[in-house]
Amino acid sequence: MIRHLKRGKDARARADDDTKVRAVVEGIIAAVEARGDAAVREYSRQFDQWDPADFRLSAADIEQARSSLSAREIEDIAFAQKQIRGFAQVQRDSMQDIEVETLPGVILGHKHIPVNAVGCYVPGGKYPMIASAHMSVLTAKVAGVKRVVATAPPYQGAPHPAIVTAMSMAGADEILVLGGVQAVVAMAVGTQTVAPVDMLVGPGNMYVAEAKRQLYGRVGIDLFAGPTETLVIADDSVDGEMCAVDLLGQAEHGPTSPAILLTDSEALARETMAQVERQLAILPTAGIARQSWADYGEVIVCDTRQEMLRTADELAYEHVQVMTRDPDFFLQNLTNFGALFLGPRTNVSFGDKVIGTNHTLPTNRNARYTGGLWVGKFLKTCTYQKVLTDEASAMVGEYCSRLCHMENFAGHGEQANLRVRRYGQRGEVPWYQPVPAQPA
Repeated sequence: MIRHLKRGKDARARADDDTKVRAVVEGIIAAVEARGDAAVREYSRQFDQWDPADFRLSAADIEQARSSLSAREIEDIAFAQKQIRGFAQVQRDSMQDIEVETLPGVILGHKHIPVNAVGCYVPGGKYPMIASAHMSVLTAKVAGVKRVVATAPPYQGAPHPAIVTAMSMAGADEILVLGGVQAVVAMAVGTQTVAPVDMLVGPGNMYVAEAKRQLYGRVGIDLFAGPTETLVIADDSVDGEMCAVDLLGQAEHGPTSPAILLTDSEALARETMAQVERQLAILPTAGIARQSWADYGEVIVCDTRQEMLRTADELAYEHVQVMTRDPDFFLQNLTNFGALFLGPRTNVSFGDKVIGTNHTLPTNRNARYTGGLWVGKFLKTCTYQKVLTDEASAMVGEYCSRLCHMENFAGHGEQANLRVRRYGQRGEVPWYQPVPAQPA
């Protein structure tokens, strides 16, 4: 039996919040479409109190940002980027172009082609999300994207030097200091000074997530990444302090960040709830985390690990931290999650910042049908075909003609019929020599 010791906001209240956000975003998109840079600047002044002469940073601006960091800070950024680049490269190397002769004279294949231009949004108004620069810009560059535009809002009235440095070290071709919906729309639709991109990536608050949803189709997106979600699955092999730390460590992202404890131990559940209150009394970010826990925090108690598994799959959460005696049970059986963090020695913060996997992950139950951002998201897998002999063209044409007739597609059928008439006698294409596909 599943019991809720604590619930968050109900679905109706959350839907009302979504409706308000949707209307605001629609207005900003329409304004930027109509008035370009002027509208972008107005929203930047309104929301960020930011009105520079140019939103784009020069090479001198970027060097100034880097020079303001200590050697240790630059070394730490470099370490994180080495881990993320290394794992992204292994993923890219696993994706091969292919070419195969499926029938005599019929060649099919696919190529992995990088997207030409990508816009990377890096959150940074409330917390300077340095890691998001690695996750988006660097991964796009490993994939082979030619033009990467990176943008982040100002932090306390200025470009954040570590974000700017991380963007530059990751390989960004253009760096903007611009935040919120106005930044996302400017990159997607283009303005007088910002050339449009083909794809938007990166996490953000509910307004940025909604902007990406509304712009999807006009540009590609990585995924629908809204407020951070974390699910801690635990049994009594761990204690309430660790569970509370891992819940509040993600609840501090924002006031709408859900955090759930899922356990088969009511004693652990109650200990964790008490620990949450104790830690909220001393946590520097308690102002945000307390609201998040009050409105979106939940504690669910199950009788068995099978019930925990079913509940976790139904929730389909972004981050799933598993601290049980047998965490591999969930690795082998859980199907809906953004990323798994297995055992008490790891945690979501490792994945968010440094360990090497990407932290841009699906929220709002989208893990039912997609994984997170990775090098493959920046690649288009495009197919091609070649028919090399008259005999093959005529043979496939006969099948195609009959199938088109069943569907009443006369024009399609005539495309096939023409090949049957033209190539009904044997012949070969002498100029074609198959070339083995090479790794990209």
